[in-house]
Amino acid sequence: MNIIQTAAAAPPAGHYSQAIGHAGTLYISGQLPVSPDGRHNLAAPFAEQAQVALNNLLEILRAAGGRPEDLVKVTVYVAGVEHWPAFDAVYAAALGSHRPARAVVPVPELHHGYRVEIEAVARYLA
Repeated sequence: MNIIQTAAAAPPAGHYSQAIGHAGTLYISGQLPVSPDGRHNLAAPFAEQAQVALNNLLEILRAAGGRPEDLVKVTVYVAGVEHWPAFDAVYAAALGSHRPARAVVPVPELHHGYRVEIEAVARYLA
């Protein structure tokens, strides 16, 4: 197993790795809207929170030698299903024509009071 770590994404706040690459698959841990410098973005509008979380995920993917087209499955936890359209717009802008499998899971709340968390599985070629 290869542990993936990059300073270009939020550092882990607990006992986990940003991602693990193993047997051709990259498992990216859930990313909250925490800036790479550790700054929390609790007061940011939903779309901005989604962009920060997605940027973290994509930076981890890049650190593993991947690109957005390597995403296979994305799971999005959204505190409030009303945010689904805003998330979809941010996500579509970031991924363009690539459409990995995806689940959007409405949840009552997320850690620290954030409104979005994103995890993914991707192809790992390292």
